[in-house]
Amino acid sequence: MAEHKKDPIMSVEQVTKIFSSGVFFRSYTTAVQDVSFKMYPGTVLSLIGESGSGKTTMGRMILKLLRPTAGKIYFHGRDIATIRGKAERREYYRRVQGIFQDPFSSFNPLFRVDRVFDQIYDVFFPELPAAERQARTREALLKVHLHPERTLAHFPHQLSGGQLQRLLIARALLLDVEILVADELISMLDASTRMGILNLLVDICRSTGMSVLFITHDLALGYYISDYTMIMHRGRLVEQGATHEVYHNPVHPYTRMLFRSVPDIGRRWDPKERFIPEQVSREIEEFYSANRGRGLVQVSPNHAVLMSLD
Repeated sequence: MAEHKKDPIMSVEQVTKIFSSGVFFRSYTTAVQDVSFKMYPGTVLSLIGESGSGKTTMGRMILKLLRPTAGKIYFHGRDIATIRGKAERREYYRRVQGIFQDPFSSFNPLFRVDRVFDQIYDVFFPELPAAERQARTREALLKVHLHPERTLAHFPHQLSGGQLQRLLIARALLLDVEILVADELISMLDASTRMGILNLLVDICRSTGMSVLFITHDLALGYYISDYTMIMHRGRLVEQGATHEVYHNPVHPYTRMLFRSVPDIGRRWDPKERFIPEQVSREIEEFYSANRGRGLVQVSPNHAVLMSLD
């Protein structure tokens, strides 16, 4: 990543996650391997890859929902694996939050949506008077362009997916979150609602200094929102750098394949055209073989490519 005057909020250093299964005959699956990156204040990082590439696993490790098999994740210089105890974990989750693909799953359908704010106050700010709670909630809702009186009295099924996502962003604002893991945040929303949510997220990021890890499979959305882009393939970051450099000068064959796969509005689908996964795998193997021993290479000051696995 480019040089920053500010210290990173979070540093991910050579993180690996291996899952095991089976009782008598153990099998192992490497979901994330040797991943490193930094998150700086006021920036949006896109983590892009196909389903099963390890994106969500990486996000869940940042949220301490999974423990890395190897490597370290540092939050303001402290290894998050050492954050234990109820008080320390509560403070961590006050600063590091996640918003996921299905907003409906974050709300209990038996309660009105204002309950998510009540829970925030009860857990993190129990001494806050009721009048100040209402004032803060109102301010947060207005920032995400929701009308408090028309929103808080509703049940989740009475609101749209876009409104529920805005409520979750408002919740993050109340906590003064420093790191937000947005995992497929808008994949369930229609196109017009998507742009509103993305613009809102960027505005909040710039105004508060929050850093966002935007996990997606959509290249267009990644380009629209992010300052820095990371391409993940089979658990590895194969290309990463300033978004304009990665998008305008892709080097790794997997990144190039992703760009070739993006539909062109002015071009109709050709039924004779075939996508052969084995061909892409062969191109990647040939690429690594031709660059054997080079490893991760800085092709420019703000652009790095995994040229080989050794």
